[in-house]
Amino acid sequence: MKKIFNYRILAFLFIATILYVACTKETANTRLPAKISTSQLKNVTADSATVVGFVVAAGAGFTEEGVVYGKSAAPTTSSSKFIFTGPTSGATYTAKIGGLASSTIYYARAYAITPTETLYGEQVTFTTLTALTTAAFTGITGNAATGGGNVIVGGGVAVTARGICYGTNHNPDISGSKTSDGTGTGPFVSVLSALKGNTTYYVRAYGTSSVGTGYGPEVSFKTPVDLPVVSTDSLKNVTKVSAILYNRVSYDGGGTVTARGLAWGTSESPTIAGTVLSGGTGTGSFISNLTGLTSGTVYHVRAYATNSAGTAYGADKMFTTIANILTWGIPGDYVSASYPGSAFNNWDPANSPIVMSTISAGDKLEGYVYMANASNNWKFTANKDWSVGYANNDGNGVLEPGVLDPAAKNNITSPAGYYKINANATTMTYTQVATTWGIMGDYNNWASQTNMIYNPASQTFSLALHLTSGGTFKFRGTSDWSVNFGNTAGDGTTLDYGAANNIPVTTTADYALTLDLSHPNAYTYSANFWGLIGDATPGSWSTDTPMTWDPIHNVFTATLALSTANGASFKIRANGAWTLAYGGTLSALTTAGGAPNLSVPTAGNYTITFDPWKVIATATKN
Repeated sequence: MKKIFNYRILAFLFIATILYVACTKETANTRLPAKISTSQLKNVTADSATVVGFVVAAGAGFTEEGVVYGKSAAPTTSSSKFIFTGPTSGATYTAKIGGLASSTIYYARAYAITPTETLYGEQVTFTTLTALTTAAFTGITGNAATGGGNVIVGGGVAVTARGICYGTNHNPDISGSKTSDGTGTGPFVSVLSALKGNTTYYVRAYGTSSVGTGYGPEVSFKTPVDLPVVSTDSLKNVTKVSAILYNRVSYDGGGTVTARGLAWGTSESPTIAGTVLSGGTGTGSFISNLTGLTSGTVYHVRAYATNSAGTAYGADKMFTTIANILTWGIPGDYVSASYPGSAFNNWDPANSPIVMSTISAGDKLEGYVYMANASNNWKFTANKDWSVGYANNDGNGVLEPGVLDPAAKNNITSPAGYYKINANATTMTYTQVATTWGIMGDYNNWASQTNMIYNPASQTFSLALHLTSGGTFKFRGTSDWSVNFGNTAGDGTTLDYGAANNIPVTTTADYALTLDLSHPNAYTYSANFWGLIGDATPGSWSTDTPMTWDPIHNVFTATLALSTANGASFKIRANGAWTLAYGGTLSALTTAGGAPNLSVPTAGNYTITFDPWKVIATATKN
């Protein structure tokens, strides 16, 4: 039994030996065909490119491998070539081709030489980028620098954009800040602006073509400390003697702001050489509280900030402190005749027409005064008594028109008229301009003035006039247009001298126009058309029955059927709205407290009249 086992072992070893010898012989004699591939192209620049080769099968072994390239297709080893001698990464080798011409099309492929043949990989095609140089930068300030570059001629590819890329990090590119300095080849100049002070910048020239964007060598420069940026953001709480300024240092210039504040004075563009109010140091907001100012005075202010580069200023801001409003009386022998029914009396400084100044111009007084007598004597009084009186005579009998003199003995004498009177308390001068007020407008193509009528009792001018929708008009006081009013605000009430905006007409109708110049520096007007509305009228409470002007009787009138059904009533209202409407009774019209409607005693056809200036109405049954 033991012998049989030993024979079996010997037989197994013999068979195994035969199989091993057979397999070893087959492996030694089987080799794959040699093969190489061009697997990748990368890092194309103006004068170089990187080509990656890949050994698919080494065959009997390579004696040389690398990359062939040239300006013609299918380059061979007789063309330019790069022989790879370095270590491979697995079956891959990398060849960096240098010394290429810029903006040029190249063909390349990997190659390998065996003892029997030369093998080539797939062909790749690429175009080198535009070659550039970057110039050194000069004229460097805290916020700007001048430099440029040069696009070197090569290959004939059109350069469609060029300039400088810049930033605070290395290798800036066109995705960041850049200049645009034309197209084509050759040198160019670039001006960098809006730079930060005390900052290092890195710059590269760039050129873009259909191939891509190429960059020149990187250069750098450092800006010096720049001036700070400072501003006065707002002005508030201006009084007669004080004001508050809100200021801000938004940029330190790359240095330390060692002083900041407000330069101020009565001259334009004040500096730190004059009067200043300190605001501390550093960046950020600060408040300047100006006190001890003079009322009615124009001041100029500029915020400032100082660092090692110098002192920077914000824009000049101007404001005027609130003035003391002056009121002068115009007493004289004309008052009683000119203002009947009023509390005014002749030669009574406490009860006379006045001229007044404004908050913005405290020394300049103005007002309108009516003088009815053929010859009118008057003076100015600075108080409501005779403690200070002014006339235009120097006290020695020498008349000086337009000059005010507290020692004057004679009165100022004027003929009858409605006068615009101005006085200047600083220069002690005055003017008086006779005015004739009326309307000019599109209603007659601005051909002539329609005069208004002055009512001494109400101290207002009035006129009824037909105006057309879409037209405009103005109030005029002198034929040379030196005194006229429009309405800048468009609020339908206030008047402005020589306003750019005429007063618009929105509805075609007969209008009652009123001009009130009796309140110095607060002149107003009204322009109203009138109608009847109510359940007694044909239009009920939804549609006004218009009233027209009757020039014979000087009233607005409407003839219509009035109903008494269901306690029918009506009101007289202006402009088709409820802003101004009269009710109560015809003999005592009122707008106060939601006045009751006007009643209709019996139904019938009525003629209603209305005087909007005297506020009188009548109802006559036809």
